[in-house]
Amino acid sequence: MRRFSYAVVICLLVIGPMRFSSLAMAEPYGRVNPIVQQIVAAISEERIAENLKKLESFQTRHTLSDPTHPTRGIGAARTWIFEQFRSYSPRLQVSFDTYFVRKQGQRLVRDVELRNVVAVLPGTRQPERRILICAHYDSLAIVRGPDGQVDWTQTDVFAPGVTDNGSGTAAVLELARVLSQYEFEKTLVFVAFAGEEQGLVGSTLYAQKARREGQIIEAVLNNDIIGSDIAGDGASANRVVWVFSEDPADSSSRQLARYVKRIGELYVPAMRVEMIFRHDRFGRGGDHTPFNHEGYAAVRLTTPNENFAHQHSATDTFANASPAYTTLVTRINAAVAATLALAPKPPVVTTERGLPLLGRGRSGYAAHLRWRNEDPEPDLAGYVIVMRATTAPDWEREIFVGSVNEYVLEGVSIDAVTFGVKAVDKDGNESLVSAYVNPPRLRATFELYDPGERRQ
Repeated sequence: MRRFSYAVVICLLVIGPMRFSSLAMAEPYGRVNPIVQQIVAAISEERIAENLKKLESFQTRHTLSDPTHPTRGIGAARTWIFEQFRSYSPRLQVSFDTYFVRKQGQRLVRDVELRNVVAVLPGTRQPERRILICAHYDSLAIVRGPDGQVDWTQTDVFAPGVTDNGSGTAAVLELARVLSQYEFEKTLVFVAFAGEEQGLVGSTLYAQKARREGQIIEAVLNNDIIGSDIAGDGASANRVVWVFSEDPADSSSRQLARYVKRIGELYVPAMRVEMIFRHDRFGRGGDHTPFNHEGYAAVRLTTPNENFAHQHSATDTFANASPAYTTLVTRINAAVAATLALAPKPPVVTTERGLPLLGRGRSGYAAHLRWRNEDPEPDLAGYVIVMRATTAPDWEREIFVGSVNEYVLEGVSIDAVTFGVKAVDKDGNESLVSAYVNPPRLRATFELYDPGERRQ
């Protein structure tokens, strides 16, 4: 088992009284962790290509296809995924997450036994905190009747689903293979969901169960359609990945998207992470959406170049996919998941009643930030304050303030600036940012009286 310990130099940025308009863009606080670098480099394009070809070989992975056939259909596919997880490491706890779902709606044309495939890598110091890396493994090929309407009863036709979403499944498998060779403070969970094409069924049931059980899921990285880099109109962007995150501007999912951009570009400089401030593609959804509904931070990684001619068709094959692009996106996942799983937990920036721990200081013209961490990690180095203009998409300034629980920025207006704070350990691993947000405004009500009435 690989263990590691090394030191990094932590620089303190000292600022005097100033207003936000005078703050220049600062160098990122993050430093490259050689262990995370090693993990990223271990992601194999050859293995990803092999996974894609194998997933294609099942001919269909439709959720309602024959689950008993030994080499074709959803049953053969999920058994293979299960066995792949088991082969990577004895530390991976592999299981089927099984549900018996009633016939309903247009797409679930009959009752079905649905199985998500789950591999858990337990954490060492913070095992209760989970990082999910997921994708759906089911596929779909749409068949239309003579009237042009979709025939949802055609559940056993050829549906190779290499890009949608063999690519995401291949990435999750490769991430499980590589990351399971290391130890992490937090628990990593690798999930291949079924039933996505029938309305996010598997992920919805999983997310709802996680909320009922009170699971602490710190982040969900959903990979869906990361196998193509050339769109149907010829557009190409093989060095860009989109990350979708739900509103509002400082939701936990938006902080996760910013983290994916920061850490992904730090460790995979050949790639640009482009944040899309929308929960998903217009009018569409993915397996991160049910986690958003349950209040978890969840984002979708996807290509900016979908080929709609191949999607949900018999031509979604390996020949029309790009293992090289899938590999790059998988490396971004590896960097983000590993760093998060090694990092301290995010500080709490609200009171027990949920009010933000942000004030104007003694002078009345400062930014007084406070945060809570009742059980700090032994290797905690301290905290970093982040700042940006309220209209800026990403953090613009970082200040390492040490192992304290409050800090005052004299002359900085809390009205024109958005603030956050993150924890960092002695190896330079950073937590997600906890942002200071306005509490919800309550609707005022007033009792009226008739001046002509006698008041008691």
